[in-house]
Amino acid sequence: MARNKFPEVTIEKIMEVSQRLFLEKGYDSTTIQDIVEELGGLTRGAVYHHFRSKEEIMDAIGDKMFFENNPFTIVKQRKDLNGLQKMREVIKINRVDVKRSQLNKHTLPMLKNPRILARMIETDRRLIAPLWFELIKEGQHDGSIKAKFPKELSELLPLLINLWLAPSVYPGSVEEMMDKLTCIGTMLEAMGLPLIDDEIKEIAVHSFKEMELDD
Repeated sequence: MARNKFPEVTIEKIMEVSQRLFLEKGYDSTTIQDIVEELGGLTRGAVYHHFRSKEEIMDAIGDKMFFENNPFTIVKQRKDLNGLQKMREVIKINRVDVKRSQLNKHTLPMLKNPRILARMIETDRRLIAPLWFELIKEGQHDGSIKAKFPKELSELLPLLINLWLAPSVYPGSVEEMMDKLTCIGTMLEAMGLPLIDDEIKEIAVHSFKEMELDD
């Protein structure tokens, strides 16, 4: 068999088709065979040459979407914002990223697939927490954040936002989810990080309502 001279093109095509199917059919309902049938000539062997599993394809799509529109990189260039404002802006950018929120909403059955859950926690610890830590330290330096435990807060934030507020992990009504968000805001403010403002609450309630309608 001839060696593929452009593997990056094949990888991109697999990810593009997979993302579309995950959104259309849902992650659980999409099989590797479904992906192969939509690839127009590529074989199952070609898919497995680049990705060992459907979960690995999902991992790659998630990474690509994050780094293409990394909110931390975007806010880092904002000289008009202090550290606390940059943290709030990260949340706002992430919540209004429609493609990513749709993918998360429709394709992340975390409790049904422990590998996805473990991968999210590991990514939060390895990649996301250090980015939060950098912004918390910036806020401490400019006086907008009074927190005494920046490292601990940087690790706690992803757990609260990405897991406790994930309806697929902790199901709840819109009112219950908003109560959790208010609880998070109260805890963080008591720890010197008044992160949750009215605009974030407004974005959150719209997001929770959309998820409830899709269930």
